[in-house]
Amino acid sequence: MLETHPFPAFAPPLTKYLILGSFVGKPAPGYDWFYNSPRNQFWSILEAVYHLKLNSKKSQQQLFTRLSFAVTDIIYRCDRSAGNNLDTNLIDIVYNTRVIRNILSQNNIHKIYFTSRFVADKFHAHFGRLLTRFPHIRLITLPSPSPRYAQIAKEEKILLYSRLLPRLQ
Repeated sequence: MLETHPFPAFAPPLTKYLILGSFVGKPAPGYDWFYNSPRNQFWSILEAVYHLKLNSKKSQQQLFTRLSFAVTDIIYRCDRSAGNNLDTNLIDIVYNTRVIRNILSQNNIHKIYFTSRFVADKFHAHFGRLLTRFPHIRLITLPSPSPRYAQIAKEEKILLYSRLLPRLQ
């Protein structure tokens, strides 16, 4: 069954950074914004990096506003071949082209952060030509916040995120 992304992109004024994921996890209670699926480690990693409680959509958006971070996913619509959240099971993909193009065109983006190698590879394959208009943008791949990505312990992910993400001003 085709699923359409339920969340609009978030781009605060004066956005300088863009974080891109693949596609939202399967709906679950309390899942009201990006990376809020129960098992995803994204917000707990950022809590450790920035020493903040990020247990609500409001607090998460406030952090992204302070950091000048926009967030969206590269996939707008897709199906799940195995009915789970694995990126490799996403099929019949429709990319989020218009939204990503608008974020890049309407903001002075310095860096794009990918939440996994999968996202980076898909971005290069489907948005590579768009990047020729923005040669100054640095591309950075973060270790996946998925608990399924266990090649790196969560503590090491925290260290890597803290080195790669911008500091709070």
